[in-house]
Amino acid sequence: MSRKPVPAQSGERSRAEVTFDRPELLPQLFGEYDTNLVALENRLGVYITARGNRVQVEGTAEQVALARDVLNGLHTRLLQGQDVDPGMVDAVIALAAQPTLDGIISAERSGIPPIMIRTRKKTIVPRTIAQTHYMRDLLANDVIFALGPAGTGKTYLAVAQAVAQLITGSVQRLILSRPAVEAGEKLGFLPGDMKEKVDPYLRPLYDALHDCLPAEQVERRIASGEIEIAPIAFMRGRTLADAFIILDEAQNTTPAQMKMFLTRFGEGSRMVVCGDPKQVDLPGGVAGSGLADAVARLEGIERIGVSRFSTADVVRHPIVGRIVEAYEGSDA
Repeated sequence: MSRKPVPAQSGERSRAEVTFDRPELLPQLFGEYDTNLVALENRLGVYITARGNRVQVEGTAEQVALARDVLNGLHTRLLQGQDVDPGMVDAVIALAAQPTLDGIISAERSGIPPIMIRTRKKTIVPRTIAQTHYMRDLLANDVIFALGPAGTGKTYLAVAQAVAQLITGSVQRLILSRPAVEAGEKLGFLPGDMKEKVDPYLRPLYDALHDCLPAEQVERRIASGEIEIAPIAFMRGRTLADAFIILDEAQNTTPAQMKMFLTRFGEGSRMVVCGDPKQVDLPGGVAGSGLADAVARLEGIERIGVSRFSTADVVRHPIVGRIVEAYEGSDA
């Protein structure tokens, strides 16, 4: 493999060679038509050549070190049986720029089981440092607040963890909820029965479910009551035991709604509250967001965790992170 060198940034040029002892994994590591290596060149500003099981990286010392860490990180994931796709490449590149990557790679190489969530359709691994801490919180705490911008995986990872626990029998029910607040639009009187009226608000939760379970299982479990998807108003007066409970778009609750929801917690349950404090769509006249109020009151209490995400943790298409940064920058 040989391509035109990618111009390196200013700095003394360096060169390093990485040798892999499992040649059969290299096609997956490099990607079809070397797409993964091309992505590394473009993102990190290095020049990569491959000969057999040896990969040579050229660029500045910092660029070369990052590229070497990314290649080793991807290879380690292949050894663990994980798939390396463009999303994984972007994720490991993002991790490589963070100072704690060495600790993650060292732990993986030492045989410590990686943090992951196994569902019927896929195995999900963290793609940023914040996601790693969040996934540990999902295992360790009873109530978890996940705060941050769109695209950081807050709700998706919570749904995946809930599905995994439902499959293993750790919980008996999965309850997904969110406030029925329009995001700057007036939808008017929607047609249909109650389910049809609220489904548009709950579609992101359905999407995450279908990504973790086959469609027929989702429908069967909803029909049997194992999975319940409902607006937050339907939670009043209930005690939710042996359940994994997720509240999405929690920034659009009032303090009274949030208190009502949190006090539904029952024996053997786990609760995750997701939201972006900067995207409040509450109508004018409502005094404050229930999410911000709850975090201010409850952070630091035992068995209650708070995971915070930033634009650096956006794991959708890279342009989403740039869009979020642009809007937050202009707002500031």
